[in-house]
Amino acid sequence: MTVLEVKNIKKSFGQHEVLKEVSFNVPENSVLGFIGQNGAGKTTLMKMIVGLLKQDEGSLHVLGEEVTFGENKTNQWIGYLPDVPEFYGYMTSAQYLKLCGDVTGVPKNELSQRVEELLQLVGLENNRKKIKTFSRGMKQRLGIAQALLNRPKLLICDEPTSALDPVGRKEILHILQQVKSETTVIFSTHVLSDVEKICDHIVLLHEGKIRLDMTP
Repeated sequence: MTVLEVKNIKKSFGQHEVLKEVSFNVPENSVLGFIGQNGAGKTTLMKMIVGLLKQDEGSLHVLGEEVTFGENKTNQWIGYLPDVPEFYGYMTSAQYLKLCGDVTGVPKNELSQRVEELLQLVGLENNRKKIKTFSRGMKQRLGIAQALLNRPKLLICDEPTSALDPVGRKEILHILQQVKSETTVIFSTHVLSDVEKICDHIVLLHEGKIRLDMTP
């Protein structure tokens, strides 16, 4: 089953053509390594997938449903972790996840158990500190937990290991590898060694075009 279909996407900002007929598919329960140097257009495309940016040409489908700019129908199946996630620093991890669950409509009888599961998955189950005291790696792990809260079919992670030390990177990669059984992951990065460790499929974006679309 194809979870994400990207077909002939074009996008320009003024005279600068960022994406040039970009096409690829992402199969179910896989980890896609979305590779490209800074400025290659990876974040631009990911914003289109969640309906925050409009393409000039082409189409995007999530689970067969077309993504429409400004609407969020397909976002019910998507979890998104931006490169620099923001939180309410005065909350604990559990408080923040419960707030997110309330806002997104997770049933009350499921929420507490789901929060416990996710905090255990990301290694924050015994942490009672305020989020403002967290390291960057801890915030990235909490961001993954938040993105997984509604059991998405597609998890998009925009450079989740950037600026992390080797231990932090290893922790994030381990989590992404674990969740593959319950979701499909797009892992955006420019660190090739990270891709080699966990990815089933690779798409290389360079100067607005797909240069590689292959398995490792």
